[in-house]
Formats: sequence, C-alpha cells, structure tokens
Amino acid sequence: MSERNGNFLLNYNLQWFAKDGEGGEKTEPATQKKLQDARKDGKVAKSKELNSAFDLIVLFLVLRYFMSFIGENLLGVFTYIYGGIADFVRENAAGMATITVASLLNGMLTEMLLTLLPFFIFGVAITLLVSIYQVGWKVTTKPMQPKLSKFNPINGFKRIFSKDSLFELVKSIVKVAIIIYIAYSNIRDEANSLFLLYDLSVTQAVGLVGDIILDTGLKISLVYLVVGVADFAYQKHKFKEDMKMTKQEVKDEYKNAEGDPQIKGQQRRKMQEASRRRMMQDVPKADVVITNPTHFAVALRYEPGESSAPVLLAKGEGYLAQKIKEIARENGVEIVENKPLARMIYYNVDIGAEIPPELYQSVAEILAMIYNAKHIA
Repeated sequence: MSERNGNFLLNYNLQWFAKDGEGGEKTEPATQKKLQDARKDGKVAKSKELNSAFDLIVLFLVLRYFMSFIGENLLGVFTYIYGGIADFVRENAAGMATITVASLLNGMLTEMLLTLLPFFIFGVAITLLVSIYQVGWKVTTKPMQPKLSKFNPINGFKRIFSKDSLFELVKSIVKVAIIIYIAYSNIRDEANSLFLLYDLSVTQAVGLVGDIILDTGLKISLVYLVVGVADFAYQKHKFKEDMKMTKQEVKDEYKNAEGDPQIKGQQRRKMQEASRRRMMQDVPKADVVITNPTHFAVALRYEPGESSAPVLLAKGEGYLAQKIKEIARENGVEIVENKPLARMIYYNVDIGAEIPPELYQSVAEILAMIYNAKHIA
C-alpha cells in the first residue's frame, strides 16, 4: 500500500482473480481422448449402490425360490454329520475305522458348497451384468498398480474430509435410516403373527419367521434399488462435470493429437517448396510450354513409348509461370501462346497426369506444329 496526493493506493496482483492456472474455467465437455484415457485409468461413472441393490434383490429372490432346496441340503448336512459321527465312534471302538474326520469335513464342505451354489451363480451373473451396463466391458489393471501418492497421509486426510466423503457419509446415514424404518414398519405390521409363534410347531415357526424376513428384505431391496438408480444418475452427472476441460486444455489436446498448426504449416511449405523444385527440374524435359501468356504456363511432354497421351510436367501462375517460361527459354523449349488451352490444362490436370481426351486434338496440333518446325529447320 502506498500514498499519493493524499490518496491511498492498494497494490495487488491480478492473477489472484484468475479462475485457475490452466486457461480459465472448465466449461468444455470432455473430448473422446480424455474419456478414453480416464477409462484406461479406471475412472468411470459407476454406482456401488446400484450393484448392491441388485445383489440384495438376487439374494432374497434366491432365498424365496430355492428355500426348499436350501432347507433340504442343510438337513442333509446335519444328517450326514451326525450319522457319520455315530459310525465313526462305533467303528473306532471296534478297531475297524473306515470313516475319518477329514472325510467327514470334506463331505460337509461339499454339501455346503452345493447349498451356496445358487447364490454364487446368480450373484456373480447379476454383478457382472450390472457392471457391464454401467461402464461397458473393458478390463484394466491400472487402478491396482501401486502408487506412492496412495500412501501420502496428506492426500489421505484430504480424501477423508473432502466434499465427496461428506456426501458418502450423508448417503450412508440416509440408507441406514431407510432400512431401519422399512424393517420396523414391516415387523410392526406382522406383530400379531409373531405373537402366535408360541402356539406353532418349530417348522411352522421357522417358516413364518422366514417369510417375514424375506418380505422385509425384498421391500428393503426395492427401496435400495431406487437409491441405487438415483446414485447412478448422480455419479454420471458428477463424472461428466469432473471430466470437463478448459478451452486451453482442448486446444493443447488438439495440438498434441493433430500437431502444432505452425509446425504443420512449416512442414506443408517445405513440402510445397520441394515439389516446386522437382517440378522446375522437369521443365527442361518438356516438349512445349503453353502460356496465357502472362498469367499461366504449363509444360507438356509426350513420349509415345512412355505414355499414351501428353503428360503435364509443370504448371504455374503469376511469378511461377514466369519462372517456367524463363527455364524453358534457357533450355530451348518451345513456348506457345494459347490462352484458353493454358487455363484449361492448369485448372483440370494434375502434375504428372496425362491430359484428358477432350484436349488431345488441341495439344496434338501444337505438338505437330513444333515437330514440323524442327524438321524443317
């Protein structure tokens, strides 16, 4: 701060008011390249809540439709274990043990795996399908690669106290509150049925409690599915916003992908200069140069054994046309004035190409005149 003529002046840096250091505010949609790079890094719009919701629905549906299968298998496991123990003790006492503890455990594990098989098959299938629906099919191991930044405690604290962490905390509280409310409401509605448990047999009581648990679980799963869909929509919106780029980033990416326009312009000029030099080197080989006379010049060569029609060796306009005529004079190449023919060849024939059939007669007359003049001379 300084004083001038009784007024105080405040010195400040205008950079303090800049939006960011990368060319301004991020207002541009992400380019396809940035999205592809993010996909390779494992950065995608994915909702864990959606996967969890479908997993819960599958769990309770499998329980409902495979309940008899699961019950029979569990009873079979208990029967096998207790029956095996009795046989094991009896044969051991007689000194003829054929059943070992290991065989009992192996049989039990086999039966348990068969019981859990429906959960595994349907769970893996639905998780895979939901994940493919959200992010598509592209396997990448890059997120699993160790990074020193992951072990940085400062970055860890930033993640813990970030806006995203706060949002996840609020979302978890809301989920727990919804689950508790639905469970409480459903159990309250079934209170009368629960009071009858004392009068029911064990099988009936287990069936009643199982039905209440399944109904409650399915209701929670359906509400959780709504939460998952909403979270997936939010994650897509957030990912789109996070992937936005500044105008400068878009320009830089375009330069990296397509090349710097200035460098490309220089390369283009060098290629044109090299092509022009080669073209001028071919002018002495021409049989005739047809001119406008001041604006255009085209050099033609016809060798019956090499081509079926006259070939355009060089063409130019303005200064280049004058240069072609100058080289033609230095090398004794005939120069013929024909305004419409020169313009026609200049605009319609590429260098190194044969002239079109509609120009055969006009060019043939000129070449014949030159050949006759040389023969007479």
